[in-house]
Amino acid sequence: MTFDTSTLYLLATMVAGMLGAMLVFFGRQEKIPALTWWGAAYLLGATSVAVWTVAGTTLGGPLSLALNAVGFLACGMVWNAARVFHGRKLNLPGVVLGALTWIATVQTLLPDESALRLTIGAAIIAVYAALTASELWNERRRSLQRRWPTIAVPVLHGCVLMLPILLGDMLRPHDETFVTSIWVTVFSIELVLYAIGTVFVIFMLVSDRAVTVHKTAASVDPLTGMFNRRGFAEACGRVIEREADAGRPVTVMIFDIDHFKSINDRFGHPAGDEILKLFAVIVINSLRISDLSGRIGGEEFAALLPCPLEEGVIAAERVREVFAASGIVCEEGPVDTTVSIGVAGGPAGTELEVLLAAADTALYQAKRSGRNRVEAAEELPLSLENWRRKTAGRSAPARQQPALPSPA
Repeated sequence: MTFDTSTLYLLATMVAGMLGAMLVFFGRQEKIPALTWWGAAYLLGATSVAVWTVAGTTLGGPLSLALNAVGFLACGMVWNAARVFHGRKLNLPGVVLGALTWIATVQTLLPDESALRLTIGAAIIAVYAALTASELWNERRRSLQRRWPTIAVPVLHGCVLMLPILLGDMLRPHDETFVTSIWVTVFSIELVLYAIGTVFVIFMLVSDRAVTVHKTAASVDPLTGMFNRRGFAEACGRVIEREADAGRPVTVMIFDIDHFKSINDRFGHPAGDEILKLFAVIVINSLRISDLSGRIGGEEFAALLPCPLEEGVIAAERVREVFAASGIVCEEGPVDTTVSIGVAGGPAGTELEVLLAAADTALYQAKRSGRNRVEAAEELPLSLENWRRKTAGRSAPARQQPALPSPA
């Protein structure tokens, strides 16, 4: 069974052109610059290949050279699209370097060295494919198991292009029929598969990014950038379980900005928002990177520290002192920036709800005692039932094994 190479190339350009138009449309509609770059690269590359396929034999030397350079320019745009998608700056010299390398190199070759020109062109494309795969590999926000298709597609593209050509150069360096061999047909088929596979990868990346954005919006407070109540509870659950497995205690503290309603009444809600953002920054900077913190109410914040109660009280005092010394002054006068803090600690496996309830009781005591102070919970209404059930479930199979009968 034989394939007409020109027909296959035209099919590849039609597919790439339609996919490119679709990417440009979605990129502008969703305001994703990387999609626009990808789509423009597809349209540019498809136009180059289509013109070369239809009228390549009738074009003059300079026009044919420029047409091939446009194709390499499209490869550079694909690489930069991956950079833009992951928040990196455009590398404009890198976009045009492949095309300039092609022009400079081909000018030094003899007209009958078509196989070498094919090898150089494939090498440039393979380098761009490797750079694209590298950009996707460096994206650490996704697990390797979910990220491997985004890396495998450009890597396979580069391998399919390079290996047969390199083998042909090594085994048949003077065989000019290699340019019209079965590998050229394989390349044209691979172009179709690569175009479709790359667009699949692109939309997988966009979908994953959209899911991440929605998850972040559901768990992060938009004003302070800290966890909201839901995000804080979910993150604390994971930390508490980890610390419980290691047998280590945890401490929870609840912060309540003193007289916050009067701050809003005197200075207005914009000033109140600035106070909330300032306090969030103070909490984050005063705690360790391993500690969790979040905004769980209007002027109420909370933090979870994997440490004993005594260390938690010291950290709470540090936050209180820094906030009290912030010395904010508005046009209406100085702003009273003090905070009351309740702290509660418990042994391994204490539930977050229990710790928060105890810390809230301590916070109430701090308010009653004059505010701008730290109070530690004297009693902790421990409820380890969930942890005990989990521990019992792990050890039950070992305890329930029936005893073997003794030999007669």
